Amino acid sequence: MRKLDLTDLTCPHTWYPNARRKKRKVVLHVGPTNSGKTYSALKRLERSSSGIYCGPLRLLAWEVANRLNKADVRCDLITGQEREEKEGARHKSVTVEMADVSSEYQCAVIDEIQMISCRTRGFSFTRALLGISSDELHVCGDPAAVPLIQKILEVTGDTIEVQYYDRLSPLLPLKMPLGSFSNIKKGDCIVTFSRQEIYKLKRRIEIEGSHLCSVVYGSLPPETRTRQASMFNDERSEFDVLVASDAIGMGLNLNISRIIFSTMKKFDGTETRELTVPEIKQIAGRAGRYGSKFPVGEVTCIDADDLPLLHSSLEAPSPVLEERFLEKAKLSPNYFISDCEQMLKVAAVVDELPLDLKDKYLFCISPVDMNDDISAQGLTQFAENYAKKGLVRLREIFTPGMLKVPKSHKALRELESIHKVLDLYVWLSFRMEDSFPDRETAASQKAMCSLQVCFLLNWWTHFNQ
Repeated sequence: MRKLDLTDLTCPHTWYPNARRKKRKVVLHVGPTNSGKTYSALKRLERSSSGIYCGPLRLLAWEVANRLNKADVRCDLITGQEREEKEGARHKSVTVEMADVSSEYQCAVIDEIQMISCRTRGFSFTRALLGISSDELHVCGDPAAVPLIQKILEVTGDTIEVQYYDRLSPLLPLKMPLGSFSNIKKGDCIVTFSRQEIYKLKRRIEIEGSHLCSVVYGSLPPETRTRQASMFNDERSEFDVLVASDAIGMGLNLNISRIIFSTMKKFDGTETRELTVPEIKQIAGRAGRYGSKFPVGEVTCIDADDLPLLHSSLEAPSPVLEERFLEKAKLSPNYFISDCEQMLKVAAVVDELPLDLKDKYLFCISPVDMNDDISAQGLTQFAENYAKKGLVRLREIFTPGMLKVPKSHKALRELESIHKVLDLYVWLSFRMEDSFPDRETAASQKAMCSLQVCFLLNWWTHFNQ
């Protein structure tokens, strides 16, 4: 009898027999930001009799679901934390982790496929790419992903067509840096890479540049990000300048005239390094938008010393995505093992609790930030209460007084963390409904939390004078 080798992961395409029974037509739509590549794929999805959209962000899933429903194409919205189902819907808009690989579709769309190389989320894109059973599969993203996607699909029997797109509106790299903050104008977006620096820049611009600033960064609640973006886009709003992190790179429709890099370096969790060519292109490409009030985009830096890297990166081709490896597992050269650091931290918490393996696994794959102390404490309390009583009531952990209007950096960070814990409760409630029965309360407190964060961000300079 042949010994089963659980470390042999060389043929992941065989894990999805439903998709392998089809000869899928795969169309790669690739091009820079603002090139219309995703628009073309979504138009095909609209015309299909059944379909699924898979995006990297809840914001994108919301946007596509709204678009299809407005076009009289009934579409369900399914993310880890939301379920909005339409009667008779044959289309779904989902975050990529929620991709359904058991159903049959006429058309499927996977957005931002270059994230297949992400060390923490790439496995979800690989699963969707190999596992979705559809007659047509439209894959959108950066041209750098094309060689790897072609290699991965060589063994699936699918047909592959590549459609290249050019940017629809010009992007002009400026030869001069910003200079003074008094040169900031309506429609500008200043990009930096730490929350603390975002606060500082917002305050400085509002004092020296005489503009009110919206802000967008990754740890903001999604609802707050959307609200801040809407204020920036609204011509009637006084918040006509945006200060943001690289969170603007995808998922938000923004009417940006000029991108201004405050720095060309970022801390990536391990070290402070220069931005890569794809990162610079993704961010810079958000300037100018076809059909908007700023059809021509401009990009520059605050510091003149950063201009050479900006200009050379915009002229350079994006490096192709390559494979990565982990020492022990046996892999095909096209794959790497996903980073399991967060899962291992959760596993250390739940390992000693009297839970069955299925429940432990569920906690391990939950969307918790174990590097955030409040989030980690929330996960621990949820798991311990569930193990002890089989029931987790929100009132045992949260009180209304925890959602006071924050008036300091620390209070704002705590409120963002509380939102993450409430988000986790909602996620668990969809998977263990009887044990986490307070979903509506958690969702209501999430909304209140988001409003409190937005209130402080809008009046940050006033509070800190």
